[in-house]
Amino acid sequence: MNYFSFHTHSTFCDGKASMEDVCQKAIDLDLSALGFSSHAPVPFTTPWAMKFEDVMEYKKEIDRCKDLFGSKLKIYSALEADYIPNDRSVSYDAWKKMLDLDYIIGSVHLVQNPNDPDGLWFLDGPSENYENGVNIVFGGDIKAAVQQYYLQIQEMVVTQQPDVIAHFDKVIMNNKGRFFTEDEKWYQDVLEETLQVIKGTGTIIEVNTRGIYRGKYHTFFPCESIIKRCIDLQIPLTVSVDAHHPDELIAEFENGLKTIKELGGQHVSYFNEGKWEQLLIKDVY
Repeated sequence: MNYFSFHTHSTFCDGKASMEDVCQKAIDLDLSALGFSSHAPVPFTTPWAMKFEDVMEYKKEIDRCKDLFGSKLKIYSALEADYIPNDRSVSYDAWKKMLDLDYIIGSVHLVQNPNDPDGLWFLDGPSENYENGVNIVFGGDIKAAVQQYYLQIQEMVVTQQPDVIAHFDKVIMNNKGRFFTEDEKWYQDVLEETLQVIKGTGTIIEVNTRGIYRGKYHTFFPCESIIKRCIDLQIPLTVSVDAHHPDELIAEFENGLKTIKELGGQHVSYFNEGKWEQLLIKDVY
């Protein structure tokens, strides 16, 4: 098995272990490659994002780990960078130049209401955040809130050009069928519109396994039907465990690869020496 982890957190953000400990565990588990992707700073205090004053130290620590472990493990530098419209987040190009990053994982955790630019709906974390945000930021209009989530992803892809999109349909995690169902036409319409924006850009969608192994959701982000649609549209896929602890580095990894293969996919995206490559799944496991 060719294990790899390109979406990996450490104590520089909300991860639970040092980079050095993560690297040592990756070697113990026989990973071929490891990419650190802490949550990039956002312009307000959060318990999960890196602080602006720590970004240069973050890069230095990655470089130190490369010196320590580079003979046994390919180590790459990245960020999981949130996109917030109206220049409320640092541009991905700026992050890449500032830290000489290998790649950027783009994510949307904070959804801005275009009619209320000061309001942000935080859709992750405890489930009450989800409902409170919809009520406060979007006046209880779940349809408008979810559509804006996907429109923000579309804008991120077009304006920021991330290498990878994180947990594409995570907007469903805290919904759990309470406010809408995924078979509703408006939901399927905005989903398809978003995939059509991504199609042909080269942007990779990760199959994120974290919801499963943490017991927060019954399937991947994105779900199987979206994975299948990505395959049909020839949108490249990779598998991300989104590890926040060294013990999670290969959690559900094999299951993610197996699912892509069973749905008709033949390749998985793999970062190697400065570029993304398409590996045959049969050669990975």
